[in-house]
Amino acid sequence: MSKRPIVLVVDDEVRSQETLRRVLEGDEYQVLTAGSAVEAERILESEMVDIILCDQRMPGMTGVEFLKRARDLWPDAVRMIISGYTDSEDIIAGLNDAGIYQYITKPWDPEELLSIVKGAVELMKLQRDSAIATVEMKQAAAPVKKRLKETTARLKKQFDFSHIVHAPNGPMARVLALAAKGAAVDISVLIAGESGTGKEVLARAIHYNSPRSDKPFVAENCGALPDELLESELFGCKKGAFTGAYEDRIGLFEKADGGTIFLDEVGETSPAFQVKLLRVLQDGEFRPLGSQRTRKVDVRVITATNRVLEKEIKAKRFREDLYYRLAAFPITLPPLRERPVDIPLLANDILANVARQFDSPVKSISTSVMDVFVRYPWPGNVREMQNEIQRMVTLADGEILDGQTLSPRLCDGSVNEIMVDKMVAFGEGWQPILGLALRDQVEMLERQILSAALERHNGNISRVADEMGLSRVGLRGKLQRYDLSRPN
Repeated sequence: MSKRPIVLVVDDEVRSQETLRRVLEGDEYQVLTAGSAVEAERILESEMVDIILCDQRMPGMTGVEFLKRARDLWPDAVRMIISGYTDSEDIIAGLNDAGIYQYITKPWDPEELLSIVKGAVELMKLQRDSAIATVEMKQAAAPVKKRLKETTARLKKQFDFSHIVHAPNGPMARVLALAAKGAAVDISVLIAGESGTGKEVLARAIHYNSPRSDKPFVAENCGALPDELLESELFGCKKGAFTGAYEDRIGLFEKADGGTIFLDEVGETSPAFQVKLLRVLQDGEFRPLGSQRTRKVDVRVITATNRVLEKEIKAKRFREDLYYRLAAFPITLPPLRERPVDIPLLANDILANVARQFDSPVKSISTSVMDVFVRYPWPGNVREMQNEIQRMVTLADGEILDGQTLSPRLCDGSVNEIMVDKMVAFGEGWQPILGLALRDQVEMLERQILSAALERHNGNISRVADEMGLSRVGLRGKLQRYDLSRPN
């Protein structure tokens, strides 16, 4: 504070006023005096008083009565009573009705009095700092709320179903119509589909088109973490709950309270973790790791998987009761090869975004390249297309993406040639089947290649994935798709 704190002494005895003035007045405090409650009120109307020291026994109005009135009219001042009487009723009334900070008895010690007044000044400073901080927080909250509202509005627009690129009468149009109906109802959604088909994008669209759109959306890949870390990530933990838990942590379920949590690759979770997830879905309750306290949340759960969970249930790798909790509203995303009508639209949309991101002059895709895009089976789906276009834009010299920048695997006939080469290397024979669609022949060939690779490496997934140039997750997806299991 830049000025000295002002202390108002209220006492009907002039001698007591002067004694208090001598003790308090100096470099630290400015002292004002009043001989009655009426005179004191006049001073309070014109001066910003910090501390009030008031005698209890005064004619016309007691100290407690005056301080009670002062509390209503000038609540910022710290109020104290000085009295030679120790009537318990007066003390209780002073504490309860007048909000008195200290009850000082006569005769008082000068050093003790100065210490009490100093403490009262510190309290007054804290009160004023707190009031200023409250005002500042309220002022700051307005622009924060405005920015949050603008961000939510932008996300709602970005993830509106109409902004997901698709042909009007194609397979995705039917999927999005189904998803829109599911978004309007507070129900668990299971999105099935191959890797790269856009399951998380669809999950966000469902959230931002639902009644929970103004609440949080959080996502976690269940296949990326071991059980203990996944449990900590989703449910939180107490400090010391496990090695590496250096502090209390709030889980994603608690952060998503009122909103939506998206659990990707839920089919990768262990049976032990599935039990804990089932409890959250049944009761809306969970317990952080290392805690004895149960937390309750209101969260909508959207899950996704590239596995066929019905097969996982038969193989005893996925709980049937959990499946029915998750799949109250199932949605299947078709792979890109089953929606060729969407490929030109998707490719042009991805190109526009990539060119803007890379500040590239590329504006269009040549007809020949687009023909390749439409014929290519896109095993990595939309994600693979995005990566290919990013690569092509990086290599492009002009404004048009032409065949010179295409990856070899996309060139006409390259898919079959690569597979035939692999088949020859495996010692397998292969002849084209007349009348059978190219896609079906490619799938048959791919199944034979994978089967032979599994035999050669005795079912070692890592070695097969390395040889095929696939990730372990991608390879597992293909093995499930072709119903291939490891050899004994």
